[in-house]
Amino acid sequence: MAGMLAAAAVKGHVDSVEIVEAHELPAGPDPRTGVPQAVHIHWLQTAGAEAMDALLPGSVDLLLAAGAHRIPVTTGMVICSPEGWYRRWERATHHVITASRDLTDFVVREHVMKDPRVSVRTRTRVVGLLGDRHTVTGVRIRRADGTEAEVRADLVVDAAGRGARTPQWLDGLGVSGLAEAHVDSGFTYASRVYRAPVPTRGWPVIGVQADPRLPGPGKSGGILPIEGDRWHVSLMGAPGGRPTDDAEAFEPFARTLRHPVIADLLRHAEPLTGVSVTRSTANRRHYYERLRSWPEGLVVLGDSVAAFNPVYAQGMSVAALGALALRDLLATDPGPGLARRAQRAIARPVDAAWTLAVGQDIHFPTTQGKRPNPADRLLHRYVGRLSRTATGSFRAATALTDVLSLQAPPTSLVRPGVLLTALIGPLRPPSDGPSFTPAERALLNGLDARDPAHG
Repeated sequence: MAGMLAAAAVKGHVDSVEIVEAHELPAGPDPRTGVPQAVHIHWLQTAGAEAMDALLPGSVDLLLAAGAHRIPVTTGMVICSPEGWYRRWERATHHVITASRDLTDFVVREHVMKDPRVSVRTRTRVVGLLGDRHTVTGVRIRRADGTEAEVRADLVVDAAGRGARTPQWLDGLGVSGLAEAHVDSGFTYASRVYRAPVPTRGWPVIGVQADPRLPGPGKSGGILPIEGDRWHVSLMGAPGGRPTDDAEAFEPFARTLRHPVIADLLRHAEPLTGVSVTRSTANRRHYYERLRSWPEGLVVLGDSVAAFNPVYAQGMSVAALGALALRDLLATDPGPGLARRAQRAIARPVDAAWTLAVGQDIHFPTTQGKRPNPADRLLHRYVGRLSRTATGSFRAATALTDVLSLQAPPTSLVRPGVLLTALIGPLRPPSDGPSFTPAERALLNGLDARDPAHG
């Protein structure tokens, strides 16, 4: 995804773009080797969808036409936060786009590859950078048959993801001192796809979030409506309470969450796949923008810069925002120092997402890499109070979703007006359970009527 969005960002400013891809690319919206996280739920935050549409005009409409869902926030969401059930406000301030990762990849790939300036080398790996500490002039590649070659380029964009070897290659060029951070809550993800028992058009996102203040391992889960009248379901658990790939244990695990709503819904749904498990969910970041020297001709983007715990649904959106920042710099300030300016611009959306993800994960007792200090605990208590206020205050809910949608920085949560809102507290009483609309409730009652044993 980051590589395709990078191609979209630069294609209007160069003669040609060549994408180096380690695997074959599927012809349709099918699973792609090298994207293990595709088996888990994905969505585009508001800012990510807008950035993608700016890079590839019409791409969101193409996604929706292919079956993706545009979910209003929080109008189309049934979410149990650590502080209570979020109210489904009639006025939506943001939206998310939900679809399978395979469909999103395909729509973006088709949009990018129709440009004749863009080509791709499949079954080829980048094995090194060309140049020196001052300028990167291309890459060294290795083909499937083991032969190697050099590919010269005016600009190299590393979008290789979590496995990128750019830190080692930079060190070999004499660029040293790279700082990095690693914060791992230890969460394991287990996911599968179901045939939905109800029409999915207009169906809400369902989520039960983990509460790090409770004893025992954190557990959470979510149901996203995706294309093909299907539900994509992911369950997450920390050490001591991790889900497994046992299909018979999937729904019972869902019943151990803080509320059984996901399990109650799944008992009516038909599983279409087995259970896929991922244990590599750590937050990891490289601070390229802090290096004292940075070579011209190299930009690092997407998960190669920072990878996040997937539960926060930030990766695709941060990659899109970074690619958009690169495109804008190429259009307005393409002179000497472009790569360094781009790396700093790419770091800005990374900063926001990193603050959100790590700021939550460090409070789980299983987390390794960083522990909360007194300031972290004070901020967490304040955000918790604001989140509780958001269950009954539209103003507080909007302040939170502005940040969660990556449209406002986390610092906006401590503006005087937001502080006052948190001090006043919720203006409406909290909900005591999932807030389904009358139409949704009627559909669910119909399911129970057909299956009286589970009514």
